[in-house]
Amino acid sequence: MQHDSLQFRPMDEFDIPAVVALEQSSQFTPWSAGNFRDAMAAGNLGLVGIWQGIMVAMAMLQMAAGEAELLTMAVNRELRRRGFARQLLNELIARAAAYGAAAIWLEVRVSNTPAIGLYRSAGFVDIGWRKDYYATADGHEDAMMMRLAMPGPQGETRA
Repeated sequence: MQHDSLQFRPMDEFDIPAVVALEQSSQFTPWSAGNFRDAMAAGNLGLVGIWQGIMVAMAMLQMAAGEAELLTMAVNRELRRRGFARQLLNELIARAAAYGAAAIWLEVRVSNTPAIGLYRSAGFVDIGWRKDYYATADGHEDAMMMRLAMPGPQGETRA
């Protein structure tokens, strides 16, 4: 596996076309430009990963009431398997920790085994299911709900 470093910065209005293109290449039911604008206007953390001057990864993280939720995340299809998703996830975890989040929550398609493996390797645990949560070409599929308990001030894992 090649280890290239991403540079991270907050998402802004000028990133929306590239962010939407990344989202569309990665999600069956992608967010629209309006969804990203609304999420940024609501104060959520939009983060983009830049590699060799181009945006190759993005994520939207909602942080409120001492919790964080990963709303969406994508990496350029042609540049997967380079560690970019892990770098992005690690950056999101660090930012949620700096915010003081006790945990990070997410939903992931049960068929998305690479993402599930990534999340588990970062310490996320399965906590439940949402039946028929995601649309598919021929119906719906379940979502796995996952949670990462963040370390507290003394390093102990929070409940």
